[in-house]
Amino acid sequence: MAEAKTTKKDKKKKNDNKPSTPSASSSSGSAPKYSKAARRFYNEKIREPQRLSKVLAAAGVASRRSCEELIFEGKVTVNGSVCTSPQTRVDVLKDSIYVNGNRLSKKLPPKLYFALNKPKGLVFILSVYKCADTGIFAQMARNQNRLSPYSMTISRVGLCFQNKTNPGIPKPRLFTVGRLDVATTGLILLTNDGDFAQRLSHPSSELAKEYIATIEGSVHKRHLLAISDGTQIEGVHCIPDFVELLPVQPDASRPRIRVVVHEGRNHEVRELIKNAGLQLHSLKRVRVGGFKLPSDLG
Repeated sequence: MAEAKTTKKDKKKKNDNKPSTPSASSSSGSAPKYSKAARRFYNEKIREPQRLSKVLAAAGVASRRSCEELIFEGKVTVNGSVCTSPQTRVDVLKDSIYVNGNRLSKKLPPKLYFALNKPKGLVFILSVYKCADTGIFAQMARNQNRLSPYSMTISRVGLCFQNKTNPGIPKPRLFTVGRLDVATTGLILLTNDGDFAQRLSHPSSELAKEYIATIEGSVHKRHLLAISDGTQIEGVHCIPDFVELLPVQPDASRPRIRVVVHEGRNHEVRELIKNAGLQLHSLKRVRVGGFKLPSDLG
């Protein structure tokens, strides 16, 4: 996954009289990346407890909402007592947490991030499945009621957590960031990082999403102006950030239009193309924010 990175120059105050030394805590509240002893001190003395539902979701038990349902149903115990409040503050290293009689591991799975090149006709099912043959929790993608190759790819991700190199680490629960409709191809992100997914998918982030629309027939300047003027979608007038007619490719006879939007409303690009009087042949997403679809990703 190609990621466009931006750097910020932080203003630091220099003190020549007193040398800087690594401390056990930081003003931002994040864990210090120093010695093992410093990290242990931070985890035992400084780290703040988190909400029970968030801890369960981070451990790969289920989604945040499903974890709240498990808590409400009385299937979660904390230090031997049934807990029915998802807002209860717990520390996974200090507290003994059980879900359906199984103890929650004190080791959390690492944060994983994947870019998938979704083909046409593939629909992601937003629930978690358990493979009967391997016992791996993985999010499945189905295509005409059959498991797609992406299901097997995600299953292989879970396999690496069954070998001896990752003892005691729970298997990751992967889910998609945002969505693509069944006829749209291109970039879709998978992760087990809920905070990362929330930042990218929330409308307030206003992340740019770039699409390549292949058109049936000719494209003229009036069509591009009509797309740039926007259209009404769900009662809101949506205007794209950028519209451009791409150069003709030697191996492709149909014209292509690059459209960049940030609102991400349902079928926004399709409605813009339709409102301009054009017939859409295919639609592909190639970028979400700074994450671009690798050109060599099949």
